[in-house]
Amino acid sequence: MWEKFSKIWKIKDIRNNILIVLGLLVIFRLAAHIPVPGADVSNLRDFLNSQQVFQLLNIFSGGTMENFSLVMLGVAPYITSSIIFQLLTMIVPKLEEMSKEGESGQQKINMYTRWLAVPLAFLQSYAMIRLLGRSVKSVLPANFGGFELLTMMFSITAGTMFLVWIGELISERKVGNGISLLIFAGIIASLPTALAGAVANYNPSDFYTFVAFGLAALVTIVGVVFISEGQRNIPVNYAKQVRGGHVYGGSSTHLPLRVNMAGVIPIIFAISLVVIPPMIAQFFVNANAEWLRVTAAFIIRLFSDKTFYGLAYFFMVFGFTFFYTSVIFHPQKIAENLQKQGGFVPGIRPGKETESYLGAVVSRLNLAGASFLGLIAVLPLTLQAFTGSQVLTIGGTSLLIVVAVAIETAKQIEAQLTMHEYDRI
Repeated sequence: MWEKFSKIWKIKDIRNNILIVLGLLVIFRLAAHIPVPGADVSNLRDFLNSQQVFQLLNIFSGGTMENFSLVMLGVAPYITSSIIFQLLTMIVPKLEEMSKEGESGQQKINMYTRWLAVPLAFLQSYAMIRLLGRSVKSVLPANFGGFELLTMMFSITAGTMFLVWIGELISERKVGNGISLLIFAGIIASLPTALAGAVANYNPSDFYTFVAFGLAALVTIVGVVFISEGQRNIPVNYAKQVRGGHVYGGSSTHLPLRVNMAGVIPIIFAISLVVIPPMIAQFFVNANAEWLRVTAAFIIRLFSDKTFYGLAYFFMVFGFTFFYTSVIFHPQKIAENLQKQGGFVPGIRPGKETESYLGAVVSRLNLAGASFLGLIAVLPLTLQAFTGSQVLTIGGTSLLIVVAVAIETAKQIEAQLTMHEYDRI
């Protein structure tokens, strides 16, 4: 391991890329501590700690909400925009054709995603300002009015797009997904405070709770690594071809299919969406219409129920694993490419039968991967039902993201290292 670190440090391009990414993450953490002008955050942390949904949002944004920061929304509007465009790509023929144009088409879709993220950030900033302003005493200035509201909304929207820009700069360095690394950095930055609070409030009666947390952490790490590294190798043979008296092909290889092709994206998508219904319902608890008040109160109670919350979280992770895999893996294209290159799966006819076979294999792999990933996601919630510790819920979700992003980043760095080894040869 140390030898590999030494190789990475000696290769100038990889070393510079890692240093630049670390610098960008430091800039993100500095921005996370710059509050919106006029905000008073003295009572905000206590409110967030008392609300499970907002506590999850605070962890997900890297602790930026408790500072009422310029980047308090994190990259949530961009993630929402990405989900919308991935759904539209499967529905709108023009966008589907654009996605098949390769890198140029993907760049256009990314541009549209960024454009949509701006109004989404503007709307979400208004919702968050109003919600926190009504829920937390003195968080907004005494002379708060329309001009101050617009100033805060523009500031928060600019902060969100600044993070999106940083995320894209990180992705260009090919040492990890930029958006995922921003979430990863925020969670890591909050760990010292969480551990210090846990140690400060420790008493002997909590011993078994800490043991349960340790076991949940161990199972989560092992499970995520197992699912991320697991793959099914599909054997592929290439027919012999005679050209000008020379024989080509005739080799055998395999097509690797990962158990969890979607990586950490289903977790990020699920967290982004599971907090939306109760957050919107908070706006209507004091509505004039009785049916709105009743509906809002019902939604808040529903998502406060640990059983329903866990089931919703599980099925969102489960569903997004299938959804995102269908976006990035296309059996039809792989079957066509194999047929053009003279390749075939033993015992399976090229073309439609190969496409159906690959689709069936991926569905079975997804069933195992999505189920396991969903169970790991709700494992801390299950333990919380027995221990009553709020730390377990947040810690499990955070640990799930941290481990998955760390594996993904390590693989990208190792791929760059392998490329440099080939260049030397």
